[in-house]
Amino acid sequence: MKFSMIYEAQIVETHREAEHRVFHESVEQAMALEKFGFDNIWAVEHTSLTQYAHMSAPETFLAFVAGRTERIGIGHGVVCLPPAMNHPIKVAERIATLDILSKGRVHFGMGKGGSQQEAGAFGYQLAELQPMIDESMKLIPRMFVEDEIEHDGTYIKIPRRPIHPKPYQQPHPPIYMATTRPETLVMAGERGIGALVLGFGGPEDIAKKNAIYRKAWAERKPEDQVGYRPTQHLAALCPTLVMRDREKARRIGLRGQRFFVEALAHWYQGLPKPTAWDLSAEEHLAALAEVREQKFAQLSAEKIPFDANAFGYFGEVNDAYGTPDDCIRYVQRLFDAGADEILFLSQMGGVPHEAIMETIELIGTEVIPHFRKQGRQVNVSTAVA
Repeated sequence: MKFSMIYEAQIVETHREAEHRVFHESVEQAMALEKFGFDNIWAVEHTSLTQYAHMSAPETFLAFVAGRTERIGIGHGVVCLPPAMNHPIKVAERIATLDILSKGRVHFGMGKGGSQQEAGAFGYQLAELQPMIDESMKLIPRMFVEDEIEHDGTYIKIPRRPIHPKPYQQPHPPIYMATTRPETLVMAGERGIGALVLGFGGPEDIAKKNAIYRKAWAERKPEDQVGYRPTQHLAALCPTLVMRDREKARRIGLRGQRFFVEALAHWYQGLPKPTAWDLSAEEHLAALAEVREQKFAQLSAEKIPFDANAFGYFGEVNDAYGTPDDCIRYVQRLFDAGADEILFLSQMGGVPHEAIMETIELIGTEVIPHFRKQGRQVNVSTAVA
């Protein structure tokens, strides 16, 4: 079992001071994550998605965090691979350097990004990206292990060159893909790499996706392997706020998730900008139900309905907003569904820093120890075949 937290750098206000504050608060939270026994800190990569995600340079954020910590894993969830955005040579160089400086703590996720807003910033059409992402994904691990690289591909051409440095981990850090749709879960399994399930489907959805991923993994072919370190690992997103005051946790947590969902719908579906009103938990649930009636949120190419099962908050014990016991019950369901790692998401628009700090402490002192006592901890480095 792995316990981690993922960061979007999501903000309500858009002035410079708000941007500055969210990054410094995230670093303070990262240090607390290490103190309280979390396994990894993950950072997304998005461009030009105002409010939804200001984490546009995760390589800088994660390097800074690595320098302020000693043990916690450093995860790219994920590096976007359109060549004009992140050329594969620079990706390989940055990942290897971070792995050296962190002494082998890097987890390397790859993907294409999720919206035309982002793809268009670099001159691409989102629907045309996958073939060039595939080419880059297969090329980068070669740079980690080969003395020199020469590549004459459809989208990427590299004359013979040595690429330095080489990673600290042998042969390279574990590799993952961002996955939401069944096709991408199959792709991750077939390629022998980890799956980061970055949607809000809840335990039932995770169970379905876990079955798809494990089947594809079991039937994979050696020639389809990406990289030289097979990694069987499924991580599940889990919006979370844990406090002693249960009602306060639900009110703040659902407000944050409502902001997240509305911001997602704004950039991916053209709905209005997100709101951050301080309402009751029931009022936020009603507002989310109203959005559900308008349209579907779309994460990458997967349409996720705004219903209870899609977002995992349909009852008192069926979400991770509340007390440590509430969180334990929901996390247990995710593990039972097949998750190897929980990607807690607390840094959502409108969720105050002090509430996230309390969440980190309570998960670290009560939730994580509950599961560690079960003797079921699995290290990702052993989850290979």
